[in-house]
Amino acid sequence: MSALRKRAAIVADRTDRRDDHPIALEARKVLIVANPTSGGYRPRFLDAVRAHLAAGGCEVEVRLTTRAGEIGEICADPRLAVGILAVAGGDGSVNEAITGFQSNPMPPDLAVIPFGTANVLAHELGLPTSAEGLARMMLRRKTAPLHYGLANGRPFVLMASAGFDAEVVHAVPLALKRRLGKLAYVITALRLAFTRKGRDLEATADGERIVCRLAVATNGRCYGGPFTVCPDASVSRPGLHLLALEKDGPLSALRFGLALLLGRVHKARGVRLRPFAHLRIASTHAVPAQVDGDPFGRTPVEITAAPDALSILVP
Repeated sequence: MSALRKRAAIVADRTDRRDDHPIALEARKVLIVANPTSGGYRPRFLDAVRAHLAAGGCEVEVRLTTRAGEIGEICADPRLAVGILAVAGGDGSVNEAITGFQSNPMPPDLAVIPFGTANVLAHELGLPTSAEGLARMMLRRKTAPLHYGLANGRPFVLMASAGFDAEVVHAVPLALKRRLGKLAYVITALRLAFTRKGRDLEATADGERIVCRLAVATNGRCYGGPFTVCPDASVSRPGLHLLALEKDGPLSALRFGLALLLGRVHKARGVRLRPFAHLRIASTHAVPAQVDGDPFGRTPVEITAAPDALSILVP
């Protein structure tokens, strides 16, 4: 039996027992973790989610983190006795939770309360935007498998890449990101587009060598928010895809941006899209890399799919 099926069986067992059984009580426990220093933190919204969950019969704890890495430590703790762990944050916070779950033999169901800049996973899953809608989703306990990839062993649920977009992620000032949100990335991208010197990347996908300037391993259909780059991909289904951009000059970047807005990246000139089981991104000069919108060192990067899926709450 797979790890996902084992987790599903335990959740079903919890919900089928009498309401006064200790395990059933544990299933009704919800832990919400949030970073109060992030730019998207909304305490009133969080209080509303908690109130709706409590009204639905859940025992809710909100834990505000005090340092980097704390979400991962909470999720890795094998003593974590809750039915749902809800991450109130962006894609980077979700990534941290999934990384922690790697060390937890029986992680709880994951829920997402979108507080981030782009919230790509929220768009992927079609999550509600209201506090009441998110609480209803958690009370229904409808789950789906959450497949993810591994970049040099580090989990990513959305994407791992090297090239121009990773350079932007490395270069955007944190204070500007907190103040301006997505606009901070646009400003940084425009500044870099006319000053940087791009490097060739060698993306080797299942033995096929592709020379490009931007290489994105995507686990889902969306990129940078609600914009579709890979219509055939889904975080709910196994399978990774490589998106390779041949050129990254100002004109090519403009074309890529327009195609992204129109949802036609997969058909754009100079773009290659293909599925893969194993991908290696390398360069003669080390090039910045990123996973799920956070800096991730530099090339080379080895990318594969994770062997198991997690359980995530969906509408």
